[in-house]
Amino acid sequence: MENRNIRFYQASSSEMFGNNIDIDGFQRETTPMHPVSPYGAAKLCAFNNVQIYRKSYNIFASNGILFNHESPLRGTSFVTNKIVKGAVLIKKGLAKNLVLGNLSASRDWGHAKDYVRAMHLILKHEKSDDFVCSTGQTHSVQEFCDYVFGKLKLDKKYIITDERYMRPYELDILKGDSSKLREATGWKPEYTFESMIDEMIQYWENKL
Repeated sequence: MENRNIRFYQASSSEMFGNNIDIDGFQRETTPMHPVSPYGAAKLCAFNNVQIYRKSYNIFASNGILFNHESPLRGTSFVTNKIVKGAVLIKKGLAKNLVLGNLSASRDWGHAKDYVRAMHLILKHEKSDDFVCSTGQTHSVQEFCDYVFGKLKLDKKYIITDERYMRPYELDILKGDSSKLREATGWKPEYTFESMIDEMIQYWENKL
């Protein structure tokens, strides 16, 4: 028998879209999904299973399709914190350069605090569904570097690209339309692209 006290949230990912993007430049719940990585493919499998169980058994099971979400606690194997930590190390004379891959890849970056708040609102919503969570703005890795290095007053000559860090099948751009989530729950991000990075820079300046 259905138990409405049980609510399930599935952590889906923007990686499920792959390089598919709607004609207006956004990815949303209705955008066809064709992932370009094993991670994205696995996430799509879980996403589909949640839909199947929700429709088959009328359970409260929602998919939160979260675009990239960052914070100072993000692992430094991820490009955002790799850039910030690497730049601060250079600023402090503890590193000579920063080695990256594709600088033209673009992502819709938001703050993890905002996105966790979105998860909570999705779980509290009266009806389970699929929701994109995103800022609606996209920035390239190069733009991310420009902001960080500009903030620290560093020359970008320290940035080196290496093919070892290139994806074999690149995901070019992610830009999410979170209108459905905003209208259903009233959610909106509190952090900007710049304030998110400022917090990350401050963290690594203090930690190092």
